[in-house]
Amino acid sequence: MLRYAYFPGCVAQGACRELYLSTAALTKALDIELIELKQAACCGSGTYKEESQLLEDSVNARNIALAESLKLPLLTHCSTCQGVIGHVDDRLKEAKVNNPEYFSQVNQYLSNTHCSPYQGTTDVKHLLWALVGDYGLDKLQEKVIKPLKNLKCAAFYGCYLLRVQKSIPFDDPVNPGSLEAVFSAVGATPIIYEGRTQCCGWPISSYATEQAFQLAGNHLRQAIAAGADCIVTPCPLCHLNLDSRQPEVEKVIGEKLGIPVLHLPQLVALALGISPQELGLGKHIVSTKPLLRKLGL
Repeated sequence: MLRYAYFPGCVAQGACRELYLSTAALTKALDIELIELKQAACCGSGTYKEESQLLEDSVNARNIALAESLKLPLLTHCSTCQGVIGHVDDRLKEAKVNNPEYFSQVNQYLSNTHCSPYQGTTDVKHLLWALVGDYGLDKLQEKVIKPLKNLKCAAFYGCYLLRVQKSIPFDDPVNPGSLEAVFSAVGATPIIYEGRTQCCGWPISSYATEQAFQLAGNHLRQAIAAGADCIVTPCPLCHLNLDSRQPEVEKVIGEKLGIPVLHLPQLVALALGISPQELGLGKHIVSTKPLLRKLGL
């Protein structure tokens, strides 16, 4: 059995609760055990370092140390959390060798919180990589009960998953294919389009809202033009900008879109025969009903 120290992140426990629910349903069906890190703190989604690099490193060293205390890899289903925590892990593993003074300074902050020191002995993994690299696509394909035949899926990777860490497992940051490989494993047809590896616009949406919505609108239009029935993302922040804000995006670009945006575990779990209700597919802003009708659900 695969076991992970589970870092769900903030958004999946709030605005995208359906991601939390669908991850639980999927991992249960695959016999993957998740031990939730209930004492973990928000990764900061890249904002802590604007105030202090030491703050970002200390907070996330503690998150990793919580996983290390269980002797398990840390698993997240948020590409932003993956990018931030994974980058901190990379930096501190390097500091342990090349900057031991800084490494000790970070661990001094952890000792003040009564947490075990960060040691750099585990890995930080996104759910996507766990499915592809640990579980295996052949084994996943064997679990498929309801192949997603005729469903055309467009991937939206998110910036942090591809470009923050020095190296990423099981994929190419410039021309990735892991999401498309998962689509094929569950019987869906991957759709390739230009915007799949670009920024969704979320990071600038608080101060350059119209530009953020233009950016999101371009990606959504490209996916639709390429023939996609839906977009699938491993990042809940991308999901917020592409799904929750899609009505606002439509107003900015002056065009009706209406393309559903799914979380990665929702798509995979559908192929395993898990009900749309259990996966929270009725909670999206853009209706998933046309997609479900196409699948006969």
